[in-house]
Amino acid sequence: MFRHQIAIDTADIDHMGHVNNAVYLKWVQESVVAYWEKVAPAEAVAAHLWVALKHEITYRKPAFLKDAVIAEVVAEGMQGARAFFSTLVKRGEDILAEVKSSWCCLDAETKRPARLAGDVVSRFIKP
Repeated sequence: MFRHQIAIDTADIDHMGHVNNAVYLKWVQESVVAYWEKVAPAEAVAAHLWVALKHEITYRKPAFLKDAVIAEVVAEGMQGARAFFSTLVKRGEDILAEVKSSWCCLDAETKRPARLAGDVVSRFIKP
């Protein structure tokens, strides 16, 4: 599991006084990419990009401007150039949102789908 600290900005707050639901997508993207950059070797990070294919979000509780929020990311698997992640957005022990997402790994030069080497995959996906 990878934990990523979330920064809440005043622009994230909507007309109801809490974080707008769309902001959670930004947080998931930041968290998954930060996870990749933390665990992958520098040459793999330089050679690959990630694009989100699908997000399924279940909102549980609202987040507010002064909240300390963290995203807990788990890489669940790879299939070809696709990776599957589960992210919990939390405030303390409270789960604010649960997110299942799928991503496609791209070659940074060609922007075409690319499979990762097994030794790279094993850094963040455990069998």
